[in-house]
Amino acid sequence: MQHHSYLKKRGQLEQYFDRTAFDAWAKLTSTAPVSGIRKTVRAGRDEMRNVLLAYLPSDLSGQRVLDAGCGTGALAVELAKRGARVMATDISPTLIELARERLPSDLPNGSIDFFAGDMLDPSLGQFDHVVCMDSMIHYHRHDIAKALAGLAERTRNTIAFTFAPKNPFLSTMIAVGRLFPRGDRAPFIEPVAEQTLANLITQEPLLESWQIASTKKIARGFYISQAMALRKL
Repeated sequence: MQHHSYLKKRGQLEQYFDRTAFDAWAKLTSTAPVSGIRKTVRAGRDEMRNVLLAYLPSDLSGQRVLDAGCGTGALAVELAKRGARVMATDISPTLIELARERLPSDLPNGSIDFFAGDMLDPSLGQFDHVVCMDSMIHYHRHDIAKALAGLAERTRNTIAFTFAPKNPFLSTMIAVGRLFPRGDRAPFIEPVAEQTLANLITQEPLLESWQIASTKKIARGFYISQAMALRKL
């Protein structure tokens, strides 16, 4: 069972991405022209997507992969191109519908299944690999560790995810964001130091058979995120 803090933040995120930010998110993840700030975010996300893909085998034929927090589906499509059977889930039903609309016509039928709901739902089943791109950055560090533990129980090989690395620039951006009217704010990002998160992972009993295999930070203008890959021993 998830902590109250996880459930509360999940509800905030669902409302934000399904209503407040949908149009902006749809444009950001398209090829439409965007502002200079959003160009850096788009470039950073593209680079991060490639980092996470590099943590997985180039041939995923016959393997089941969870794209946890799939958004508009760009990562899910790349996984399917590698032969994976992808379960793409997001808490925003509207984003899921947009992801369906954007599916390339040349993908094999049934290569991607979409699910609007909690990425931690155990009914989604077992996976060979799990990828969580920027879907945990809004959660408290303890909730991140518990979420990883829950996913680990249903994953055979790799969990590749991102977190918001703690640094002065990101802290300043968050502080500035608090000045905006409450109705215009995105749910706050929860920065965490790499070593702090690593300690929580190593101390989590359900992750004792997993090890941190790699980590890499991407900083492109207003996009700051850090990738980490866990592999089963």
